[in-house]
Amino acid sequence: MKNPLVWMRYRPMYPTSRTSFAAVLGIVGMFLLTLSTAFGWNPEIINGVQYIPMSEVRTHYKLTRERTEGRQKVYEVPEKIQIRIQARSQEMFMNNMKFVLSYPVADHPSKGLMVSNMDLHKIIDPVLRPTYIANRRSFNTVVIDPGHGGHDSGTRNRISREADINLSVGKKLRDRLKAMGYQVVMTRDTDNFIALQDRVRIANRHNNAIFISIHFNDGGSSARGVETFTLAPAGTSSSMSRNIRHDALQGNAQDSMNIALATAVQGHMLKGPLAIKEGISMVDRGIKRARYSVLCTIKHPAILVEGGFMSNPQEALLIATERYQNFMASSLAAAVHQYRTALGQQVRRTR
Repeated sequence: MKNPLVWMRYRPMYPTSRTSFAAVLGIVGMFLLTLSTAFGWNPEIINGVQYIPMSEVRTHYKLTRERTEGRQKVYEVPEKIQIRIQARSQEMFMNNMKFVLSYPVADHPSKGLMVSNMDLHKIIDPVLRPTYIANRRSFNTVVIDPGHGGHDSGTRNRISREADINLSVGKKLRDRLKAMGYQVVMTRDTDNFIALQDRVRIANRHNNAIFISIHFNDGGSSARGVETFTLAPAGTSSSMSRNIRHDALQGNAQDSMNIALATAVQGHMLKGPLAIKEGISMVDRGIKRARYSVLCTIKHPAILVEGGFMSNPQEALLIATERYQNFMASSLAAAVHQYRTALGQQVRRTR
């Protein structure tokens, strides 16, 4: 299994799911059924959703061992790849990294645990086999979107405003990426207000790019941790809403690349080499799906990362430090490079 995007005990896993623009046309079910047949899967329909037995997933990806750990089932290649799931849960852990599934794990009376066809092809396959992503493409430009700005401060506390920290991290990331040979576009580089759709328009003017929106969270004094969002696939609800959107959005053309990029970002923020070196340990809130405005109509692989909670007293103090902002910028830069490498591409240095 070449270049997975998760590393063992946080080896970053890169997705390579064989997605198609059929999904963007809103015929996701038909596409996934055809894809399943092509791969030799035997889908089972449960409550109107196509599911694939984990026994077939284990065989397909050559996961050599299966075992039970408490209520969880573990499928793995020891020291390389590990998948942990639990019946009726929407949480899956790949090499100890948390992914929130579109559908809960099913427990079939004769076939055992099953994952949805959607999650197999939109999460598992792209993360395990990023070089198989059918519509993957080269990029040399990174669009950095520091959230909020101007009269929109985002969340705030007694120490700082989210908009200011977003911009600080964005500028640090810009400098690091330029030094690595990437072209960089900032949706804002001063404390000014940019409407959400204007941010998307700025990004969509550029070709061969990826998009990273930088934010910090608000959720009460006990909430903590890092989470990374990608656009919810067509035909699913999102982590932020129970409403199902059946028609595809422009951003859904990049579903597999989105999850690959998110995996690299979340992995480096949590257990990447720099996190270990700096002794920074953040709670893993997972890779999640949402329909945020900046993700819906963008034509590039895109993610929105929440770097911690400004409402949590301990995390607020950490987030405000140069040390953490430098750590986050360096982790994001490393994630961009890892994502590109996992897709089998090299950076062409700019003059």
